Amino acid sequence: MSQPPGQQPPQGEFGAPYGPPPETFPPPGQGTAQPSGPYAAPAQPGPYGPPTQPAQPVQHVPGYGHPTQPALGYGYPPQPGPYAQPNQPQPGYGYPGQQPPPQPPQSGGSRGGGRFRGGTGAIVGAVLAVALLAGAGIWFALDGDGGSGKPTAGPGHSSGPPDTSSSPSPVPTRTGGHDTISPAAEAAAVNAERKPGEAKMLWLQKGGVDLPGGGDDVYGPWFSGDTVVTAMYRTVTGYDATDGSVKWSLRLATSMCAAPSQPTADGKIVLGVKRTTSGDAECNGLQMVDLTTGKAGWHRTYVRQGVWDGLSDLRMSTNGGTVTVGRTSRSDAFRVSDGKVVFGKLPGNCQPFGFASGEVAIAAASCQTAADDHKEHQVQRIDPATGKRLWTYKVKKGWQVAQIYSADPIVVSLKQADDKWGILVLNADGTYRTQLAGGPGDYAVSCDADLIVQGPNLDNCLGVAADANTFYMATKAVDLKTGDGNKVAAFDLTTGKHKWSVDSPAQQSLTPLRVEGGKLFMYLGAAKNKGGGIASVPSTGGTWSPVLRHPVSGAPTERGFSLSRITYVGGRSYLTQARISGVEDGDEVEERSMVAFGS
Repeated sequence: MSQPPGQQPPQGEFGAPYGPPPETFPPPGQGTAQPSGPYAAPAQPGPYGPPTQPAQPVQHVPGYGHPTQPALGYGYPPQPGPYAQPNQPQPGYGYPGQQPPPQPPQSGGSRGGGRFRGGTGAIVGAVLAVALLAGAGIWFALDGDGGSGKPTAGPGHSSGPPDTSSSPSPVPTRTGGHDTISPAAEAAAVNAERKPGEAKMLWLQKGGVDLPGGGDDVYGPWFSGDTVVTAMYRTVTGYDATDGSVKWSLRLATSMCAAPSQPTADGKIVLGVKRTTSGDAECNGLQMVDLTTGKAGWHRTYVRQGVWDGLSDLRMSTNGGTVTVGRTSRSDAFRVSDGKVVFGKLPGNCQPFGFASGEVAIAAASCQTAADDHKEHQVQRIDPATGKRLWTYKVKKGWQVAQIYSADPIVVSLKQADDKWGILVLNADGTYRTQLAGGPGDYAVSCDADLIVQGPNLDNCLGVAADANTFYMATKAVDLKTGDGNKVAAFDLTTGKHKWSVDSPAQQSLTPLRVEGGKLFMYLGAAKNKGGGIASVPSTGGTWSPVLRHPVSGAPTERGFSLSRITYVGGRSYLTQARISGVEDGDEVEERSMVAFGS
């Protein structure tokens, strides 16, 4: 992306006239802003407008009663992940005086997260096999009972926590035509070369599951107490957050196809699952899973009617005690505790097609027009317990809601015909607050639609963070030829103006994660001979400082997590692949899927 729209709301159909036409961002990562902007000329209406005030029993699938697959999320607000890391050698970590230690042995197979986007039901295995050559993902323990739905406790199938007391002597194995070493041996080798001040590689997991051709999406991680949970294909697994041992593993009857980014406050998640095991099975099932115990809760199906509904991607969210399943023409909401219907299609021809997870239920809605194209969009606040619309904000015709970067404060990404981009900021009551403008440009935001194939949510974006008064966004590499560094830019949510920027070290990237205690926490990506880590900068700006230094010896492993989810919880950092696949059959079993660093 480049420059955001100007500071003043546009003229036209949804509000009083304002100043001259502002600039516009092109879509994320593309080019530079053009003076014409999203509003073309002063007399034309802009993409933003004022808010307007609003005026079945559970079905069980035969053979179910077994949990389905969980969705993306963190148990915390959606958190940005890393970007592709440069390969040029550079001494140290980005901190003065450090020299790179010898690198540990590396396992074979591909490294790095697969990147593929396509509609469900229209994927050709041969194409996926090529498109996902760089895939990597999460390892799950199987219960071995063919889908009983019973959690399997204990580390029987786990790689287990690395034994840092033993000598780093990797034991090669053979899979997919490549020599590999065990995750425990790889972590031990990394820790044996660790320098003073560097964190440990606490544990490392591998894919562990033989996936269908083309691989599969990974959902999670979600946190519940000291358990971190991920899910892939037909298995949901809970790990001990401190040592990576398997606390439970739950085998599902069918594969996952969507999931929210966050669980409930009491550690429950509702997963979108397919109705049957057929390759073209409809994604119309829901399965509740307790993240603490690994036990399956209720299962039910819902009806998808009409062309728009049948072909639409699913967008799931957790809002309080309600889970929503959004599609182009409607959303259905269910009570997480027991699966009972909360609301379905709402009055009128404008229906929410997706929500951002969180206590505040902010929805993107599309309106069925005479052309039946659902291209007129709105931003709505809806009571998740009743379905009542609390307010509606109309978006200018021709502009569409692309992502909800933040639900509290409300920051919304808008696009027009895939070549123009704007960022809208609303007040809590749905009135216009501002639109973002300026800054260094060439912004790098990567969302679910870029990371996974099925169930891309509206709220899972890498490279953005927000607090009450400021929005933070990462840029692409400053020098695209050398991959030399990037910036994180801060914007005032009241004025929309750029406030300050912070630079990453040479050949490394900084990615906003979240704001806490007046500090913006960021992920510092690893580079060749440079470990990554967690850094922070005051929300008022200034110089960034290290919080957690990942070992330089672990840089080759860390760089393999190129399109991963990044979480920083309880003083530990976790990198989790968003998709796993392999070049040759069986490669995905050995792919590194999740790694944790800490003291």
